[in-house]
Formats: sequence, structure tokens, C-alpha cells
Amino acid sequence: MALGSGNYANRMCLHLLLLLLFSVNVAFSDTLVTSLPGFDGDLPFKLYTGYVNISVGNAEMFYYFIESEGNPIEDPVLLWYSGGPGCSAFNGLIYENGPLAFNLTDFAGGLPKTYYYPYSWTRTASILFVDAPAGTGFSYAGADAFPVTDTKTAEQVYEFLRKWLVEHPDYLLNQLFIGADSYSGISAPIVVKRIIDDNDAGIEPRLNLKGYILGCPRTDTDINENSKIIYSHRMGLVSDELYKAAKESCNGSYSSVTTSQAECYEDLKLIQHCTREINKNHILEPKCTWASPEPYGESVRRALEEDTDGLFLSSSNTSTDYFCHTFSYALSYLWANNQSVRSALNIREGTVQDWKRCNKSISFKSDVSSVIDYHKNLSTKGLQVLIFNGDHDLVIPNIGTQQWIKVLNLTIVNDWHQWLVDGQVAGYTIKYSSNGYRLTYATIKGAGHSPQEYKRRECFDMFDRFIHYYPL
Repeated sequence: MALGSGNYANRMCLHLLLLLLFSVNVAFSDTLVTSLPGFDGDLPFKLYTGYVNISVGNAEMFYYFIESEGNPIEDPVLLWYSGGPGCSAFNGLIYENGPLAFNLTDFAGGLPKTYYYPYSWTRTASILFVDAPAGTGFSYAGADAFPVTDTKTAEQVYEFLRKWLVEHPDYLLNQLFIGADSYSGISAPIVVKRIIDDNDAGIEPRLNLKGYILGCPRTDTDINENSKIIYSHRMGLVSDELYKAAKESCNGSYSSVTTSQAECYEDLKLIQHCTREINKNHILEPKCTWASPEPYGESVRRALEEDTDGLFLSSSNTSTDYFCHTFSYALSYLWANNQSVRSALNIREGTVQDWKRCNKSISFKSDVSSVIDYHKNLSTKGLQVLIFNGDHDLVIPNIGTQQWIKVLNLTIVNDWHQWLVDGQVAGYTIKYSSNGYRLTYATIKGAGHSPQEYKRRECFDMFDRFIHYYPL
């Protein structure tokens, strides 16, 4: 790491002190990866991979750490993990926030090629991508560690983060943000509260938490399910008459409906029929099906059937107007299960035999239905918060996100307005405040679930402005 900061002497003292305090109990295990199969030349950024052993389930948590391409001494550190539950942080690294992307245009089978993506969040922050919970991606644990729950996921992520920062004390003074998307919107606020609680209790080392970032976050089961019906109507997928009938028969509550509520149940069945063939991740994109398993292979086809609702046609469709967004997901299976790639990433042999982008077979039990109370508690802690949604997402509709934010009863300091990238409307935003707590909510125009997969450049600009305290 380059010198050039007035804090360098302090950092070195802290570094040496923490080494003395924790070196007996913590083993260093990361490796610098300078090149990757399928990438031309050396990597133009610093990538480290490794494992951290945690006591919760005696799990080995795998991570990718990419040092900021800007000023790693001063730039924030962002912990990022994906939703699912069971989706690898590889999603963030190659599809959303990271500096790598698959070359889709020239793929004709074999090992997929990657290239450097310039609008990476690592241009302005160091990002620690972790496969969480155990059983996700390359993270693993013994059979007695399961099932995993929402609260156990939060415990695993928190212990991982604390141990990683102890192993890497150079980053303890950097501003820290917790980031997650989709289903991990449930566990991430629990992680944030745990950090604050331990900081308040004087647990050392103190983590320099500044805020959190959530993309299309699942937050409250009832609000999320209700918002799907409202959103479907607003977007013209459901007629006025059917929506009005359902609203009356269900009394405006569409979750946990049983057959005993006959009229409501029938109305919801009609609504489901209207949206059944809609791609929930992005309502304007096709819901694709398989035409052929070639050139990917039967194992990839089976994995993707578990991975997502909509699959893709063969790669021959990539040059037509009927290109499927999920085509690129198949490449992740080919890439991460390639032995040369695994060797470059220093994956432990015999630990994860069959990597999946989203492991739907993970033994998971939901034990938290709402984290609104966590957000209410955090709204008293003076944090900087960014919440964002794609406006074509039917998995976590923006309507629901706006609804639970209003429940926090924050003061609007910058009302609803458009935000721009290159002079064009990139979405809409509103900013709230409460006793030092700052929450920015933003939509990304034309994006689905998760927004970065569809509008990567715009999402970088959003993140870059937020992380450096510039308004959208």
C-alpha cells in the first residue's frame, strides 16, 4: 500500500498493536491473485481471496477482497454480500459492483473470458465480497452447522467482518459501510446493529462504522407481498376492475391469504394468472426458457433450473433482439467450476464440489419476518444510509421500499426529484434526516432486480456520489 497520508504513523502503531493482541488466535489466510484464467494479462487491480474461520457453525467463510483503485488508505471499506438466501457474492463482483465482467459477445463454449469493467465501485472504495451464509458460494461448514437462519447469517457475517479486520488492521481506521441486496436486506440491518452495540459496549477493536447500503432489500414480508399487487396494477399488468375487487375482498392485505377467504383467494389467483408469464426480475424483459443445453452442458442446465425462474435460450440468441439477461448466469457456473480458475482463486480442494451462483438447496430457515424495528433503532445512530431500487423490479417493488421508509417517520430534507447521469434522467431520489441520521432513497430508471445488473454505470455514479457525501 502506498504511503502519503498523515494517518500513516497512527495506522502502523495500530497495526503492530493488533498483531500483538490477536496473532495468537487468528491465522492469516489470504492470497494476492495477480491473474485469472480467461483474463488477458495481469489484473489491473489488487484482488485477494481467502477464508476466515468463524465459530458460528465452525464455518469457513470465503471472500474476495478488492483494494480501492483510488486511494486505498483514505477510501471507505464496503462489506458486500448477496441475497437469495444462498447467492454467492460473486454476483456482486462480476455482475454488479466489481471490476470484472464476462465477455458475452464472443462466447462459443469452453472457459468464459472476462474483461476489466471500468465503472466499478472499487474505483472509489475497497470492497470485501463474502459468500454468506455458510453453504453459499465457496463458503462451507460441517453438516452440524445447518440449518442456517436469518439471525445466524447475521452472526456469521458479523464475526467474519470483525475477524477479517483484525487480520487486516490497516483498514480499521477507514470508514466502514455494510452493503447487501435482495433477501440479505433482512440480515444486514441486524449486522449493523450488532456493530453499534459492540462499539457502545467497548469491544475492541472498535469498528469505524459510518453507514449501510441496501439494494432492492427485503425488509418486511407483509409490505413486500402487498406491494407486488399494487405495483402490478400501477404498471398495467392487472386491470382496474380486478385490482379494485381484490382490494375490497382482501381488505388491502394480500399476504398469508388462505382458502377460507374464498373471494379474496380467487381474486388473487386471477392476479397471479395475469403476472404468471412476466419476468419478475425485470417486467419488460422476456421470461426465457431453454431451447438447448448446448454449449453449456446438462449439469449447467440443471443448476440454472434451480437458480432462477426464467432461464435462457441458447447463446445463438445473443445477437438477436431476443437476448436473455440470464444468459450470463450460465457462464458463472462454467467459470467457477473450472479447475484452473479454482486454483487461481486458491479454493480448497474437496470443500465445494459443485459451485452454484445461487444455492437453492442450502438448508435455510427464515426466523425474521420484518426488520423495520431495526431500521427505526438505527435511525437514532447518526448513520449515512443509501437504499435503492430498480423501478421495473417485481421481486422487491419500489413501492414497498418507499412504504417502509415512510414508517420510519423521518423528516424530508430534499424532496422527490430526478437525478442525472450524463444529462439524462437516471432515476428519482428523496433524502430524509433525523438527528444526524441521513437516508437517501433512489430509484434506478429501467433497472430490475438487482439494479446494478441492468444499469451498472448509473449505479456506480449513485454510489460514488453517496460515498463521498455528494447529493444525487
